[in-house]
Amino acid sequence: MTDDMDIWETTGRIETLVDGIFAIAMTLLVLNLSIPQLTSSVPNITIENYLISSIPKFFTYGLSFVILAIFWRVNHQQFYRIKRADSTFLWITVLWLLFVALVPFSTSLMGGYGETQSANIFFNINLLLIGIFSGLIWYYATKKDFIEELSREKITELNKLNLMLPIAALIAIGVSFVIPAFSTFMYLTIPIIKRIIKA
Repeated sequence: MTDDMDIWETTGRIETLVDGIFAIAMTLLVLNLSIPQLTSSVPNITIENYLISSIPKFFTYGLSFVILAIFWRVNHQQFYRIKRADSTFLWITVLWLLFVALVPFSTSLMGGYGETQSANIFFNINLLLIGIFSGLIWYYATKKDFIEELSREKITELNKLNLMLPIAALIAIGVSFVIPAFSTFMYLTIPIIKRIIKA
């Protein structure tokens, strides 16, 4: 049982840390989209070819940005219900943020070597761990009764929905061993996974 002296009455400082890490991580993602060093008299077709060849980078950037935005929103909704915390809860959140902060690197790796198996596996494992720890934050909070004003049925439903990204990431990891370049498209199946989980 958690010592009463270890329970915090508010989660404000944790929420501030989460917002700061997400803001930095989402901003750093754009650094993967570098501008080529070309002469001022470069023909238009060269720029067009560069933009076309950069489509995979734009896709990975957009995917990473949207996924981080979704997790920030989910976390915000969770903390609307989570009214207390303790040291264990804090460290679970910190470990989650460790993998959130790694997304700009894994996205950059995908941008440069997206056709390789290793880059895809690394990127997908990064998202898998984010999904696992996000779900663990909510699961721990519910087990410790840090949640207020929510029925047990709703808590169970939200626990199930927290499986969406881990499932998609596991599918993507599997695809990485077969067709690496297609693995990131597996995250587009999340709405289907959500519908199956809620059925």
